[in-house]
Formats: sequence, C-alpha cells, structure tokens
Amino acid sequence: MRQRSLDPVGKEMLMPKDPNATITMLGTGTGIAPFRLFLWKMFFEEHEDYKFNGLAWLYLGIPTSSSLLYKEEFEKMKEKKPENFRLDFAVSREQTNEMGEEMYMKRMAEYAEELWELLKKDNTFVYMCGEGKAHSFDFIIWEPHKSLLHMVLTNWGAGIDWLEFKKQLKRSEQWNVEVY
Repeated sequence: MRQRSLDPVGKEMLMPKDPNATITMLGTGTGIAPFRLFLWKMFFEEHEDYKFNGLAWLYLGIPTSSSLLYKEEFEKMKEKKPENFRLDFAVSREQTNEMGEEMYMKRMAEYAEELWELLKKDNTFVYMCGEGKAHSFDFIIWEPHKSLLHMVLTNWGAGIDWLEFKKQLKRSEQWNVEVY
C-alpha cells in the first residue's frame, strides 16, 4: 500500500495504466518529484497488476552537472531495463548549442523528429513539471523557422495545426502539465 503523503494531488500527474505506454517526462529542479515516483513504480516496485514494458524517457533541465539528483537511481534503472529507460538532460550553465546559446529545454529540439513520431501514437503520454516551462515545449514544437520540429512538420506533417493537436492530446489525457 502506498503512503498517503506520496499520492498525487489533482489529476495532472497520474500515471497511465497502460504498462506498454511511452511516458515522456520533462522536468526542471524540483519538478523531478512526480517523475521519481513514476520511475520507482516502473523499475523498482513489484506489482501483480502492473509490469512496465514501455519506454520511460526522462528529460531534465539542470543548472550544473553537480545538481543532477538521483543519478545512481537512474543508472540502476538503465542497468535493469536499458531498452525501457532513457535519460537526457541539458546543463544550462555548462552547455551551449551551436549558436552559443545556453542549453535548456531548447535542447529537446535535437530530438524533434523522434518526439513528433512518439506524439502521434495513442499510447504516448507527455508530462511536464517544474518552474513555468510549458511555453518552452511549445517553442520546441512550433516556433516558426527555429525549431527542428517545425522543419519536421513542414516536410512530413504539412497541414497540422500544433495548437489544435495539443488540445486533442489534452482531451485524451496525453498532455499533462504541472508548472509553477
């Protein structure tokens, strides 16, 4: 039985029940908290009615390498199920992109084509938690002539209205945001 104090409040950060889902988690700072619980359930806890076989992709924005929390836990998850766990992060004060800009959520644009392919699937769920970063994901997805996904949509997804597509994802509970 889970401790009551660890149960999520509200419905934005509830894990999908599908053990084969792709769960993409984008977090900054203390935004890691709900994702750590997700990951524990997926990789460390034993449940008769839930055995995770999907993909858990955790993307963290951190200021410095030394501020990466739970590194040992992430390494154990990767060891235990390498095909089911992916960790990427941007170190904003230590890394820059090819234009010399600080790396942050914009770094996700490097994975734009892959993200787009995942978003088109019915069993992909996106969760964002942290300090006011929902707009950052919109930048990655659809900032005219600047994002990689803009190029993907221009070349392969012509006619797709990102704002309408995002509304669809929200209605189907595949787009979940808890920012502060």
